Parts: sequence; structure tokens; C-alpha cells
Amino acid sequence: MELLAPMRLYTLSKRHFVLVFVVFFICFGLTVFIGIAGPSVIESTAVTAKLNNLKMKPFKLKSKPLSTYNQQLWLTCVIQLDQPNESSFKTNVTMTVKIRGVEENGSSSFINNQVYNRTRILNCAQKCAEIIVVHLGYLTYTQYEVIVGFEDLNKLMYPIKNLNFTWKAYNPSFSQVEIWFRFVFVVLTFMVTCLFAHSLRKFSMRDWGIEQKWMSILLPLLLLYNDPFFPLSFLVNSWFPGMLDDLFQSVFLCALLLFWLCVYHGIRVQGERKCLTFYFPKFFIVGLLWLACVTLGIWQTVNELHDPTYQYRVDTGNFQGMKIFFLVVATVYILYLLFLIVRACSELRNMPYVDLRLKFLTALTFVVLVISIVILYLRFGARVLQDDFVAELSTHYQNSAEFLSFYGLLNFYLYTLAFVYSPSKNALYESQLKDNPAFSMLNDSDDDVIYGSDYEEMPLQNGQAIRAKYKEESDSD
Repeated sequence: MELLAPMRLYTLSKRHFVLVFVVFFICFGLTVFIGIAGPSVIESTAVTAKLNNLKMKPFKLKSKPLSTYNQQLWLTCVIQLDQPNESSFKTNVTMTVKIRGVEENGSSSFINNQVYNRTRILNCAQKCAEIIVVHLGYLTYTQYEVIVGFEDLNKLMYPIKNLNFTWKAYNPSFSQVEIWFRFVFVVLTFMVTCLFAHSLRKFSMRDWGIEQKWMSILLPLLLLYNDPFFPLSFLVNSWFPGMLDDLFQSVFLCALLLFWLCVYHGIRVQGERKCLTFYFPKFFIVGLLWLACVTLGIWQTVNELHDPTYQYRVDTGNFQGMKIFFLVVATVYILYLLFLIVRACSELRNMPYVDLRLKFLTALTFVVLVISIVILYLRFGARVLQDDFVAELSTHYQNSAEFLSFYGLLNFYLYTLAFVYSPSKNALYESQLKDNPAFSMLNDSDDDVIYGSDYEEMPLQNGQAIRAKYKEESDSD
């Protein structure tokens, strides 16, 4: 029989497990506090058009001077009506937009040399919702001038008091914080990946447990998730670095979803895991989620290159169908994952070592998911279930704490898993622990297997006891 690579998980005592979670929370809390003290993500410049300006020509709005550290640029508009507080309505507003870019030497030219005609949905309750007029995904000029004209504004149900335009761009201070923290996470992930690979160097890959095999995939993908090529977006005026970042993030997140499915299923399937019956259903479900995310991202980026006023949530009738498709596939994934977790917990709860792996992964993943849900709720609130949730501006962080909490949470989650799944320093002694419940019970009597043994009451100390046994034998020799 082939020996399977041991895990540090088997040798940890209860005190060590508590310490692991404490360190995880300390590191996560530290990133959140740094984010709270950090700069705001978006800087805004407001421009107000008075009522008497509505009879004039289209509005000419010029942004402030920009640099590559501003990353992206939005122009939004809020129509302020003289309406009762309890009234609400929804109507279409047609606008015409021309965009002119200004070079450093003062020369200017129209982008794509055309006039864009777009229809936006004006949703007014106690006040009217914000309309995104223009979004530029990357900046090729130092300044922009936008000429905006609205049609049929005087035909609205209530008289207009003001038109409030707002230029929004990334705060250069936040861009510098983002560069440094991405760099720190890239370096930490590279170090953790090297240490994890080094700890498994004495064991053949076929002897690795399923968690160890997946960690060898997830850690390099985490390196891409942190995006070592991110500084290119400040050096190259192109859409490519931004799309590459979105691609890396979607690949890592879908690989993490696939990891949960494979581990909760594979932990109770010993021996050969066939591609058709084991991997194909999981790749199919997660692949559909990844395809939906990437399609929307590429769709938006490609159309914005030709039309900065384009928005898939407003201008594409197929968006609602794509949203329903994504929600259906996500529901199937959640139900399938819950089914695998329940099956694994019911079948493996009395098996030494395996139940320990199951409990730790479930506990840590549950903590991460709860924190993620709390962050999402604090970020979006009830709007998570509304179409405004996918608005282009809403998909970006509002403060440094949100950025650092999301990135820190996933990074420290993978670092913790890498620590507990890597072999300990005394791996040669612990290599007698098999990654199979049948192997781990070879020395148990029938009564121990059926009724439980004394050491099952202390499952966290099994590895330490075996290590002590081998040390005694080596000393006697």
C-alpha cells in the first residue's frame, strides 16, 4: 500500500486549533482597520445646472485634469424634481452625448467622432435615481469634455428644479494603496506557495491527499487573483490590463467553488475518481457560472470601446435572461454543495482523521462565507436583489476597507488552509497516517471500530501520540 502525505491538521491540539482561528481573525481585522484608516476610493466633482439653463444648448461639462492613477472616469446625472415625497414614477429619458479628449498640449479631438444617442430609465421615488451618462474604462487623455443634451425633459410629470452632474474617478491615493497591498499579497502568496510545495517535496504527487492537490492549484491561482500585472494598467493606456484582472478574479473564484465541490465529494470517495462521473458534473456547473460572468464582462468592455455610453443592464434586452440564467445555475450549485456536505457529514462523522478534515474545512469556510455575506449586506443592503446591484459604478468599492476586507479574507483563508494541509516538520514519523479511513483503523480492534475507542474522545492528539511513539522507538534503537 502507498503511504499518503500526512497533514499538519492531524497533529494539532485543540489549543492549536483555537490559535489558528485567532491568528486568522487578527490578520483579517488588521486589514480592515488599515482599510478604515485608508483613503476613499472614489473622488467626486459636482456640477449643478440651474433651471434656466434647460432652455439653453446642450450642457458642456469639462472634467478636472486626470492622470493614470484615476484609472476610470464616470459622469453621472441626478434630475432633481419638485415632487411630493410620497410620489413615485418611472419613465424613459433620451439623451445625446459627444465626448472630446484633451491632450497635455491643449489640443482636443472627439472620441470616435460621433454623437451617441441613448435612452436611460429615470426611476423616481422620494428622489430620482442617479443616471450614468458616460463611463470610460481607461483614460487616454489628461482631460475630457462631454456635451450632454436631454430631450423632452419638460414633459415630465413634475417641474425640474436642478440637474446635478457629478464627475467620478478613482482617488489617486487609493490607487497607490491598491498597488502596494496587491504587491504585498503577491509576495505573501508566492512565499506561501513555495513553502507549501517545499513541504511536499518528499512525497510523490500520487500520494497527496485531495486537499493538498487542490491547494497546489489554488495557490498559483491566488497569485493571479492578486494580479502581479496590475501596475501595467498605470503604464499602458489600454483596456487589456483591466480585462486581464477581471479574468484572473473570475478564474480563481470559480476554482474555489470547484474546490468545495470536489473536496466534499472526494473525501468520501476513495480510490480512482473517474473524470466522467466525478469531475464532469462539477466542471459543468461551475463552468456555466464562469461563462456567465466572463460573457457579461467581455460584453461590457467590448461595447464600451465603441460606445462609452453603453450599459448592458439598460441597453440590452438579453440582460434579464442572463441574470435569470446565472441565478438558476447558482441555485443548482448551492443545492448540490449542501447535498454533498450533508452526505459527507452523515457518512464520515465517526471516522478518525477524516471527520477532523471535514469539520475544520466546514468551520473555516462557514466563517469566511458569513463574513462575506455581512460585507455584501453592509455594502449593498437590500439592493443586492435589485437591478441596481449590477450598475457599473456599484460594482466597485466605496472605501479602502471594502477592498482590503475582500482581498484579505480570501488570501488569509487560503494561507490558513495551506498551513493545516501541509506536512508537519516530523512528516517522516507521521507518514504512517493514511489519507484513508480504512488505513487509519488498521490497528483498531473490532470493538474500537464499532463502539469507539478511548482515543476517539481526543482526536486532535492522535498525531502527537504516534509521533511520540516513533521517537521512543528511534531512541531505543
